[in-house]
Amino acid sequence: MSGRNHAATGEGWDGVLAPGEEILWQGRPDAAFVIGVAQIGGALFGLFFAGFAAVWMMMASMAGGYFWSFGLIHFSVGISLAFGAFFWGPWRRRHTWYTLTDRRAFIATDMPLAGRRLRSWQIDGDSVLEFKADNLVTINFAKEYRQTKNGTRAVDIGFERLEDGHEVYRLMTNVRDRRLADQQAKGTA
Repeated sequence: MSGRNHAATGEGWDGVLAPGEEILWQGRPDAAFVIGVAQIGGALFGLFFAGFAAVWMMMASMAGGYFWSFGLIHFSVGISLAFGAFFWGPWRRRHTWYTLTDRRAFIATDMPLAGRRLRSWQIDGDSVLEFKADNLVTINFAKEYRQTKNGTRAVDIGFERLEDGHEVYRLMTNVRDRRLADQQAKGTA
């Protein structure tokens, strides 16, 4: 299930919500700094990348001239990967908002340089809800398939790192179950 992009509508929900559609919940993800296996792995890869570039630049500088400066781009990428592993997630979450209606789930982002983006996913009787609880709750409700050089990979879409995630999950299952009942009623009518 892929999300639907919405045009910028200015203030409010006019032109976004369907007639009779009601907002059940709105919130934001926790933007705390997290250190986990993925962040450490990404940082180590970035440091290795930057370290290799630094050694290459030192060796190239011995030949004289400015050829060594071509390594600066690789060194910068490595440092960006190392620091981005820790800071990208909290920064992205700080610019994200969630909304659940009686029909859809919305994820809004307002990223500097990238601008505002509002996407929605239909919650219906076929929606698979995945509940992940740690200190904070993540609820995945869709998958998006992204092209890679070796095919495609599935990316989970959902509301992540919620403090009131148990309540949001209850609301979302109610929406799904109500939509399933409506679909079954239409099928038997």
